[in-house]
Amino acid sequence: MIAEHKKTTEARMQKSIEALKQDLAKIRTGRAHTGLLDHVQVEYYGSPVPINQVANITLIDARTLGVQVWEKPLAVKVEKAIRESDLGLNPSAQGELIRVPMPALTEERRRDLAKVVKNEGESARVAVRNLRRDANQYLKEAVKKKEISEDDERRAQDDVQKLTDKYVAEIDKLLVQKENELMAV
Repeated sequence: MIAEHKKTTEARMQKSIEALKQDLAKIRTGRAHTGLLDHVQVEYYGSPVPINQVANITLIDARTLGVQVWEKPLAVKVEKAIRESDLGLNPSAQGELIRVPMPALTEERRRDLAKVVKNEGESARVAVRNLRRDANQYLKEAVKKKEISEDDERRAQDDVQKLTDKYVAEIDKLLVQKENELMAV
């Protein structure tokens, strides 16, 4: 019972790490990567869909993305969706191919993005700590119901704390990597 709950808690903490990785991937570092446009939504027959469901996204070079739209009439909508996204990109259509150049980041913009990275990291830490709290609450309830002993609860709480420390350290490592990427000119 305790082992099963620990596995569940660890899986949920791992999901928090994965969510952080996805959020950090959306923060651009001046280099182009295909995942940058994943959250951009395009109006497709009356409903918003992710851009990767209506086009192929490729790297043309280190600072330019190429978006190859599958249906020609969608090219205008895709270009507009990229321009209006929160990424600050200015795409240009060249026939069926939409080129999306990555502008160089200014020092001020780098600092702003570093703050965003720190906020994302803090949100992930809070999520992991909330999972720890939930797990400890579950253990206290199990002791009240006399399902486990107090010694088992104490050992399980120590294990949950070790899990929390492990995942918080992983979050810190991810944040340092992303900040170093951002500050590299």
